[in-house]
Amino acid sequence: MKHLFKFTSLLIVGSILFTSCKKDDTLKTEEISQETLSQIYAHGFGTNNVQKIEEGFLVEGDIILTPEFLAQTPGGNFLRIANNEQYRTTNIVSQNRNISLSMDSKLSAKAGYLIALNEVAARYNAQNLTLSFTVVSSGGDINFVNGNGQFLASAGFPTGGNPHGTVKVNAQSIGTGTTSTFTNFLATILAHEAGHCIGFRHTDYMDRSFSCGGSLSNEGASSVGAILIPGTPAGPDAGSWMLACVSRNENRPFNANDRTALSTVY
Repeated sequence: MKHLFKFTSLLIVGSILFTSCKKDDTLKTEEISQETLSQIYAHGFGTNNVQKIEEGFLVEGDIILTPEFLAQTPGGNFLRIANNEQYRTTNIVSQNRNISLSMDSKLSAKAGYLIALNEVAARYNAQNLTLSFTVVSSGGDINFVNGNGQFLASAGFPTGGNPHGTVKVNAQSIGTGTTSTFTNFLATILAHEAGHCIGFRHTDYMDRSFSCGGSLSNEGASSVGAILIPGTPAGPDAGSWMLACVSRNENRPFNANDRTALSTVY
């Protein structure tokens, strides 16, 4: 698995790239048991560079797997493997419901952050899904909280039909601002994390080098855990909101394939 840290640390083909969701500040350098690695693999995730964090385990550079998630019996079928397609997890959110989004006071006080969160809700609501999204002042189903360390943001997957409840955001690495360039860039990061929270994997999950650069880096797959969404492409999709890495100040609203993926699942 390829790790990219703060955007100042890597230069690729003249563009500085970084993952929109990075490792947590509570990483611990402790050995991961074979039993845990087997659980992770059974759910269809790569077992290279698994890291212990406060909430559970961090895989694929940005995804939190909680003990509750790993304890579930893996479900679903791996329908097809190609280089770059839209994938979802075996866990999704219950249909026909509103998902509230909130932001803690440390983030909401920063320039542009509430603007970006409202943009996230607007982007999802424009797709006319069975899910709707509302920004609330506190206590949201998905709460964006301030985090510190060498990461940009991290999130997990749904459990029990509910979205993953917390996204950690490193505002120090991302920055602040009220220009449309910055707020759309931030909304792209936050929408990506919300995508994980409702069950979507990276579009380039089979080869992170497509968006992150470097050598081929397969996030791993077994017979479950990465379900191809019908109607999404078998070739590279450079504009997807769920690509693992994004350039500084890049705006990635949902493209046609993203909209197909969202409407197929929800």
